Amino acid sequence: MEQIEILNRALFLKINASPDTASWVTGIAKVVADDLIYAIPALLVVYWLWGSEAKRSLALRAFLVAMLGVGLNQLIGLAWQHPRPFMIGLGHSWVQHTADSSFPSDHMTVFMGIAISLLFAGEILTGVLALACGLAVAWARVFLGLHFPLDMLGSIGVACLSHALILPVWRRMGDVVTTFIEMLYRNVMASPIARGVVRR
Repeated sequence: MEQIEILNRALFLKINASPDTASWVTGIAKVVADDLIYAIPALLVVYWLWGSEAKRSLALRAFLVAMLGVGLNQLIGLAWQHPRPFMIGLGHSWVQHTADSSFPSDHMTVFMGIAISLLFAGEILTGVLALACGLAVAWARVFLGLHFPLDMLGSIGVACLSHALILPVWRRMGDVVTTFIEMLYRNVMASPIARGVVRR
């Protein structure tokens, strides 16, 4: 375990931005690290409002995979606290963050949970784009001093586990859940649906 942590820290220091890093590079990294996550709810909303029945079901399943993954992260953080780099004075921190456990990364878990769900459902292009965005976010959050590289690898494992747990349940209950959510949606969004703004 000690050798893994040594490697983890060494990799972090190779990726982490230095004081000599151009401000425009850290600026882009901050946008990627903090704002790219909003593409995920936007994607799920598009799938739901204008997608087919299959895409609506996929959007719900992907959402559950991502949320279960984040929940598992919280349990891991309670069981094993791993400090963030700035908490041990390692490298350089370029953004402020709560001093909580770094392992695994919630951002990367969400992106990986969505990407895995999309890829397994045959949504290859969208899945690859989600994966690419997730890798960019992973790099940015290590680059800015918020996470270690192994936090990101841990997130991949958590997302895979979350998908494996959700998938068999969804195969049994997914249609029922989707139908129930659609019923609520049609009541709440009756006016936009009647005007043809969004799909019924």
